[in-house]
This record gives sequence, C-alpha cells and structure tokens, in this order.
Amino acid sequence: MITPTEVQQMILAGIPNSRVEVKDMTGTGDHFDIVVVSNAFQGKTMLEQHQMVFSLLRDEMDRRIHAVQLKTKLS
Repeated sequence: MITPTEVQQMILAGIPNSRVEVKDMTGTGDHFDIVVVSNAFQGKTMLEQHQMVFSLLRDEMDRRIHAVQLKTKLS
C-alpha cells in the first residue's frame, strides 16, 4: 500500500513548483485520482504531460499502484 501523500511527494520531487492533488479512489491504497497543474507542461501535448507524470510513478506502478486516473493542466 502507498499513501496519497507519498504519491504527491514523488510527483513534486520530479515536477517542482506544481500543484498536485492525490485521492485514494477505493481506500485500498492502490487506485488513485491524480491532478497535476504545472508550468512545466508548457508546450507539451497531453500525452507528453501524462508521460512526465507516469515516468515518476513507474516503479510504484510495477509494485504498489494498480490504477491511476490522471488529469494534467497548465498553470
């Protein structure tokens, strides 16, 4: 199990100065609803934005995260 705070910290470490909201969708610590708002997404397609976030979670998605609903936005 991984906590929403841990997921948030992983994203903030890789995309500093962003706003990150993480909610546990099922209460089981493996399904998350994530919203990331950042200037780092400037000039990037939605696919590239999502790849940026998923690259930060890759190891945990192989182990402790089963599903992610992700929204990214430019701030």
